[in-house]
Amino acid sequence: MTRPARRDPSKLTDAPGFRENVRDGWGPADRAAHVVDGQAVAAAEHRQKLSQAFPGQRIAVAAGRAPVRSNDSDYEFRPDSDFLWLTGCQAEGAVLVMHPSGDRHDAVLHLRAPAGPGESDFFASARDGELWIGPVPGLGEWSEALGITCRPLEELPGALRGSYPAMLATRGVEPVLDALVSGSGGELRRVLSELRRVKDDWEIDQLQAAVDATVTGFTEVAAALPEAERAGGERWLQGTFDRRARTSGNGVGYSSILAAGPHAPVLHWVRNDGVVPPDGLLLMDAGVEATTFYTADVTRTYPVSGEFSEAQRQVYDLVHASHVAAMAEVAPGAEYRTFQQTAMRVLAEGLHDWGLLPVSVEESLDPKGQHHRRYIVCGVGHYLGLDVHDCAQSSAEAYHEGTLEEGMALTVEPGLYFHPNDLTVPEELRGIGVRIEDDLVVTGTGNRVLSDALPITADGIAEWVRTHRG
Repeated sequence: MTRPARRDPSKLTDAPGFRENVRDGWGPADRAAHVVDGQAVAAAEHRQKLSQAFPGQRIAVAAGRAPVRSNDSDYEFRPDSDFLWLTGCQAEGAVLVMHPSGDRHDAVLHLRAPAGPGESDFFASARDGELWIGPVPGLGEWSEALGITCRPLEELPGALRGSYPAMLATRGVEPVLDALVSGSGGELRRVLSELRRVKDDWEIDQLQAAVDATVTGFTEVAAALPEAERAGGERWLQGTFDRRARTSGNGVGYSSILAAGPHAPVLHWVRNDGVVPPDGLLLMDAGVEATTFYTADVTRTYPVSGEFSEAQRQVYDLVHASHVAAMAEVAPGAEYRTFQQTAMRVLAEGLHDWGLLPVSVEESLDPKGQHHRRYIVCGVGHYLGLDVHDCAQSSAEAYHEGTLEEGMALTVEPGLYFHPNDLTVPEELRGIGVRIEDDLVVTGTGNRVLSDALPITADGIAEWVRTHRG
């Protein structure tokens, strides 16, 4: 039986001549840890908030590791969001430990030290070796950039030894940390989620930068419509936006939706493998993730040709009315549910006027009714930040049953989705899907729409498409 051939760089360690020749003769390399201005200060303030929530307790939060895609190929590494919020560090396998010290905590970041030219991993490790992946920051570089004491990852077991002080840790992110601590980590995750609901000025700036890049990407997709119609379809448009996301940020913040024609009513159409019909609508739901990992989440639905049909405009105008009414409800002190209830009422009233509800508006809005939800089974908004569906581990009292506060970032995204095979709607409405989504920040007096550079009225979006089509 023969064994399949495979690349095995570690065999170079058996060649004394190679080891001797590769060890010396290397000049300095740029191993600086690059962080965005203000990021280290923001992370320190975030740690202080967490410290106040858990006085006298040790805290450990892990960055995680890239999951395996297939065989010896990994997905791109993306640090755990809570770890990012607390450190600003993007090092794979890192663990933050916060040790109680009086009425505060001392932060220590445990990292894997890079392998220098004198070590075999320098050339033999395709995951960590600099000859494979390029120079990476070391402990000193990360410490200087972030203002955090950095220690070798090998010292982590000693830092977590014993049951006193009490230990809180994130679980399911880093196997080494899971093996060293007990408990579910749920309380820590909940508190971190709830702390992250209110964004500071630096975070809002990051969200605005992500939105601005997203607006550019939407404009470039509009310019690519003629080419997508001729060949390439939805995939061509997806690639157009992905290129912008990788150029202006870290990449896309979630799986982009480029749903054309009859695919527009499919809520999570991420296959993006259809054609782009000239007389159809394009529902585009996409967001650029900034290099700091804050993401935008914007949706526009626009006529591919630059002109709405009568039926398309009818649906669009109702969704637009719902969208505007809902955004007006976003203000400090308002219940989180209010803007969603307002959006649903406007949609239900419109559907009733069209004869599509088998009951009255009030019966449909009743929790035991919900007949209008046949055409919108999803929600109409969520928190936004480091995760596209941010702060998801918050308690119900702090999220859906909570109250909006200044600094909270969220989306408003009502829609109507009439599937091509839905026999309950008139034939001319079948296959039409419309969603409008904006990113908002709650201000002291109301809200600021981060994505207002894109039009939302039917006339405005149609003119925008005609202007930017190539």
